[in-house]
Amino acid sequence: MRVLVVGGGGREHALVWKLRKSPRVKRIYCAPGNAGIAELAECVDIAADDITKLVKFAEEQEIELTVAGPEAPLAAGIADAFKAEGLKVFGPVAAAARLEASKVFAKQLMQKYGIPTAESRTFTVAEDALEYIRRKGAPIVVKADGLAAGKGVIVAQTMAEAEAAVKRMLVAGEFGAAGKRIVLEEYLAGEEVSVLAFTDGKAVVPMAGAQDHKAAYDHDRGPNTGGMGAYSPAPVLTPELLQQVRREILEPTVDGLRREGITFQGVLYAGLMLTADGPKVLEYNVRFGDPECQAILPRLKGDLAEIMLAVNSGSLAEATIAWHDRHTACVVMASGGYPGTYATGKVITGLAEAAAMPDVYLFHAGTAVRDGKIVTAGGRVLGVTAWGDTLASALEKAYRAVRTIRFEGAHYRSDIGHRGRAGTS
Repeated sequence: MRVLVVGGGGREHALVWKLRKSPRVKRIYCAPGNAGIAELAECVDIAADDITKLVKFAEEQEIELTVAGPEAPLAAGIADAFKAEGLKVFGPVAAAARLEASKVFAKQLMQKYGIPTAESRTFTVAEDALEYIRRKGAPIVVKADGLAAGKGVIVAQTMAEAEAAVKRMLVAGEFGAAGKRIVLEEYLAGEEVSVLAFTDGKAVVPMAGAQDHKAAYDHDRGPNTGGMGAYSPAPVLTPELLQQVRREILEPTVDGLRREGITFQGVLYAGLMLTADGPKVLEYNVRFGDPECQAILPRLKGDLAEIMLAVNSGSLAEATIAWHDRHTACVVMASGGYPGTYATGKVITGLAEAAAMPDVYLFHAGTAVRDGKIVTAGGRVLGVTAWGDTLASALEKAYRAVRTIRFEGAHYRSDIGHRGRAGTS
C-alpha cells in the first residue's frame, strides 16, 4: 500500500514512523515533511494546505491512503476533496472539522446535546465583551473563535489581562480572521487531560490517555504554546474515568454531529478539565494532538494503517486496538523566544548521539537540511521521546537525550510529567 501523510511537524513524523511499521505499507510520501521524516519517507515539496496539488499527486502516484495531520487542511476541506475523487483519506470532512475550527460551533453543539463544558458567551464587539468581563470578574478564559495554532486561548488571571486579550483580538486584530469573534468562558479549576479517540462516525474507541503541557515555562507559567511536552499514560485518567468520558462526552459528540447530518471519521480529541463536578470539555481537536501523538503512538500495539482503513470504511467496531503497558514521555525542544518571535537556521548538534540511546526516538518538528547540516526551521524543533517501565524512567531517558542535543537558543521545560510523577513512580 502506498501512503501519503500530509504535514511537516512532530505529529506527522510520529505518524510516518508508526505507519512504516505496518506490513501493508510499502511506500510512504510526506508533504512537505521535514529533515527527520526524510529518513523514513519520500518528502514531497507540496504545502499541507495546497489541496489541489495534493489530490493531483495522490492520483498520479496511486496513493491508497492519505493521512491528514494538521488542522488547517482539514478545516479547508482536504477530506472532502479526496473523497470527491474516490480517494481514501483519514480525517474528518470540513463540516466535522468545525469542532476545532470554530469554538462557537463547538460550544453550540455541546450546549444543544448536553455535553459538559464551561459556561460561556460569544462576542464580536469589544465593548460588549469588556462589560461582560467587568460583571464576571477574573480569572476568565478568552478564546479566539478560529484556528490560531494553539495560541488563541488566553487564561487571564486578572481583569487587566482579560481586557488586554479582548483588545488584542477584537480591536488590534492580532489573530486576524480567527479573532473576529471570541468566546469568553468560565475559568475551570482542576487537572487537565487529553483524551483522543478513533471514530468512524458510529463506534468510538478511546486511545490511551495523555497529558500535554501548554505553558511555555516550568510550573505552567508563561504564554500558551502548541505544547511543550506530553506523557502517557496519565495516572489521573483511570479506566473508570476513561469510560465515563467515552459515555458522557465522546459518544454524545459523535452522535450529536450525526444528528446534525455530519459523519465524523478520524481522530476526535477532547481536551478536558477534571473538575470537582466531573470532566468538562475545554476544547475539541479533530486530529492527533501534537505532542500527544508522539507519546501515544509508541504505546499502540498492532497496525495503525489497518485501524485507519477501518475508520475509513466504517468498520471500526471490528478492529482490534490494544496498548502497551510501558510509559512514554516527550520533551519538546523549542527555539528561543517561542511562542513569540524566534530565529531559525541554527545548526543542531548531538542528534546522532541522542538517537543512539536505548528506548529513545527523536521526532523532528521544525527542522530542515542546509549545506548538509540539520538546522532549526520552526518554533518547536524536536520532540525527544522515550519509553520505560515507569514514568520516572521514561523521563530520565528523555532528559538525558535532551541534554545531549544543542542548538543556539534551545529552550525546553524541565518539569514535563510533574503531575504524573506525583501520582506514580
